[in-house]
Amino acid sequence: MNADGVRERAGSLPREPGVYQFREDDTTLYVGKAVDLRDRVRSYADPRSARIRRMVDRADDIEIAVTDTETQALLLEANLIKRHQPRYNVRLKDDKSYPMIQLTAHEAPKIEITRDPDGEAKGAPGASGPTVFGPFTNKGQVETVVKALRETYGVRGCSDHKYAGRDRPCLDYEMGLCTAPCTREIDLESYGEDVTAVERFLEGETGILADPLRREMEAAAQDQNFERAANLRDRLETVEAFHGEGGEAVQSVGDERAVDVLGVAIEGEDATVARLRAEDGKLIDRDRHTLEAPATEDGEAVPSVLAAFIVQYYAERRLPDALLLPERHGDAEVAAWLDTEGVAVRVPGAGREAKLVDLALKNARRNAGRRDECGMLADALDLDAARRIEGFDVSHAQGKSAVGSNVTFVDGSAEKADYRRKKLTDQNDDYDNMRTLLEWRARRAVEGRDDRPDPDLLLIDGGEGQLEAARDALADAGWDVPAVGLAKAEERVITPRREFSWPSDAPHLHLLQRVRDEAHRFAVQYHQTIRDEVKTVLDDVKGVGPETRKRLLGRFGSVENVREASVEDLRSVEGIGEKTAETIKSRL
Repeated sequence: MNADGVRERAGSLPREPGVYQFREDDTTLYVGKAVDLRDRVRSYADPRSARIRRMVDRADDIEIAVTDTETQALLLEANLIKRHQPRYNVRLKDDKSYPMIQLTAHEAPKIEITRDPDGEAKGAPGASGPTVFGPFTNKGQVETVVKALRETYGVRGCSDHKYAGRDRPCLDYEMGLCTAPCTREIDLESYGEDVTAVERFLEGETGILADPLRREMEAAAQDQNFERAANLRDRLETVEAFHGEGGEAVQSVGDERAVDVLGVAIEGEDATVARLRAEDGKLIDRDRHTLEAPATEDGEAVPSVLAAFIVQYYAERRLPDALLLPERHGDAEVAAWLDTEGVAVRVPGAGREAKLVDLALKNARRNAGRRDECGMLADALDLDAARRIEGFDVSHAQGKSAVGSNVTFVDGSAEKADYRRKKLTDQNDDYDNMRTLLEWRARRAVEGRDDRPDPDLLLIDGGEGQLEAARDALADAGWDVPAVGLAKAEERVITPRREFSWPSDAPHLHLLQRVRDEAHRFAVQYHQTIRDEVKTVLDDVKGVGPETRKRLLGRFGSVENVREASVEDLRSVEGIGEKTAETIKSRL
């Protein structure tokens, strides 16, 4: 697209806030936000950098989406960047998209909170796509509003699979959360009127939900049901704030009680942002995040990374009272947003705050280059990427207290917020246990019940048998994610086509070993918790209480191993004397 083409397209755009996308065929090259769409898009007729000029030359179309507020434009831009991963944007790669509210395109639409809507275009139920509202930043607020909408208008929240073929209403009907269109307890025409009322609220007509809540609150107070009235009052406040000034932007509180400090390190096209959190003058948290930072003109790289990180990271989190930065981010819209939210932004030059920024920079630099092992692994396995890896293992005691673990690593570091675990049916079959565990994970992903992004790679703790069982489960569920196994004995990496024996000092092998070992640790830890909750024959042994039983099982692993232990071995456990040891041996 040349300069004349950009000017011509810009001339037809509205002078309203919104988001624009430069597109090449079906690919999004760049996503931007604008207070005035016409002026912003027109500026691309004379790009400021060679990188942007190349992007404009490649583009063959410009798409726009008008928003009600500048804050909405800011959030929608971040959401689209995460979804499309445009080549010419700075992208935060290890975070989640923002929640939206979706009414599905179904004869009886359901309402749901989603981070990955079925379609981007907003359309009426029954049309080609769903009706989507958002993005929103406060997930708790969204959940409160959706529950209030369901209680007031009875819109269903079940999956289409559960909706189909029912002969009686489910528990949601009994609880007053759904009017049961599945069994025609309500006819579809009346149900459609309720869905329309929900849409009117989400489009900005606050009173359509606030008024019935207020009436219910007043009635509860009249009946002296004060606890119910208080709950309704809190819900009403949330509903009334839902369409307030600045849309869904989160509010900061306090007098700089919470301060976040950011440091940036850039290596090639990879950037690391380290975040330190201080509350009441004490450091309480540290984390690091990876972004992809395309080349920019000299002096623009760090500001671009900071601006991208701030909006993509904080848009759905509680903002701190102050942000300490190594340098100015230089984005007017981001600055206006932070100013509206009352966030103080400083670039300290000396003193304690400057030392905190230096510490954040050191944390960022420590992580710079860490993604090399992820890149090496991707190259070795011929994958597009290997930055997000999920590891799986199972643990049991001769088939008892069987559990499975699912750990997540992002850019070589454990992402503990994305760990999951599952109780399994007791059976002494590692292959079937692994198949069950992977089928559980895969079906949750396919059905949209897991809010984590799909990983680049699945790592199975085990050899060919465990890997084959896992791949069978993935195929049955229709989840297309590559999987490999790591066998402990010889540290062989097993793929469906071949095996690898990498050098023991290979960084990409160390990465897989860290994931495998963490999956094993997490599985064993959960197994021990479950096992210690189960009544055993040890409970009937005189002199063996809960703590002694826990120490015995922790030392020997199972009741069977305790049975086989000698009196001398039993005495080696803290708190067990000769008499108790002989009693245990005799009783078992």
